[in-house]
Amino acid sequence: MTKQPGRVPAAESDDPAADAASPSSRPLPAPGAAILALLALGWLTAMLWSTREAITSAAAGVTAISLSAFALPGVISAALVAGAAVALAAGNLLARRYGDWATLRFAGAIGGGMLVGLGAALAINLTYFDTSTTNVIAGTTAAAAIIGGAVAGARTAPAVGGVVTAALGTLIFVVAFSRARDPLFDLFGAGDSQQSLVNAAKWVSRTESLVAGLLAGLLAFGYLTWARRRAVRRDPDAPALRWPAYLLAGAGPGLLLLLAEMIIRVGGRSLLDLASALSEADAVAQTSLGTSRVDNGIWVLFVGALTALIAFGRTLGPAHTDDEPDDSPEPVAARVDPEDDEASPAETFGAFDADPAKADPSR
Repeated sequence: MTKQPGRVPAAESDDPAADAASPSSRPLPAPGAAILALLALGWLTAMLWSTREAITSAAAGVTAISLSAFALPGVISAALVAGAAVALAAGNLLARRYGDWATLRFAGAIGGGMLVGLGAALAINLTYFDTSTTNVIAGTTAAAAIIGGAVAGARTAPAVGGVVTAALGTLIFVVAFSRARDPLFDLFGAGDSQQSLVNAAKWVSRTESLVAGLLAGLLAFGYLTWARRRAVRRDPDAPALRWPAYLLAGAGPGLLLLLAEMIIRVGGRSLLDLASALSEADAVAQTSLGTSRVDNGIWVLFVGALTALIAFGRTLGPAHTDDEPDDSPEPVAARVDPEDDEASPAETFGAFDADPAKADPSR
């Protein structure tokens, strides 16, 4: 069979191009997006309810402002994750019904984030006391949910699903870790002096960030592995996710924590200023908590990304190169050097002078 010039047969191509109309060329969906959305909404509801209970149980005025400032980071982080999860589910639904159109997917993601933000803001205004801090919490929460929806509008849906899964697990872990703070304080040598308390608090915070980063990386890797296996079961020719997807999913929870801190410092600036103006101790506490949240986000970012990459690297097999010998037996004709077919100079002269007696008498 002759080959046409300028064309490479599919069997000889290292990277065969996928057909644009084939299912394998389409981006992979994010499995379990509806379940993630329900879990994230439930976590946001729990954060809003606990914040309301803390504010309403305190005396009106000074204590309510301080508690609102302390509870704001948890609400904003939950709103970010909930907006991203609902937007991811909406994007999967639109892609399933109308095809993978980038503009429509992004519009659906923004719409999902807006629904979460408006619902959260409405719940805050209806259930919280009508104070100057209520509108700040409601507006900042709505903005965080919309930004989370915009983040979920990315084309690589499985990576976004890994970020949402890991971020949700990290937030739940941080709340559960609060029960282990007192034993860890004693373990790290917290005593009666102020310096020992500060050192113990520093080590407790680092331990929390390290474990949260490890958990984030493992959850991101587990989700992407599950998404890959599910895609292969449905379509054996589904494209494989490469290492940037695992890097993004592992670093995603840390990025969301840093993004939440930016939203808090911009949208909730007035609330933080009110809380810091209450007393010098409150000002020091707000500054210390802000620095701790930034450090925690950076630790979770790098540890989560490194953990996901290491876990992904352990699944890779040895690289195969063209220089490695083939295990199949090579034909004899293929092992003969073409230069062996040519006669050597000794054989050439031997053909003429092999037997002088048989040489031409005229020579």
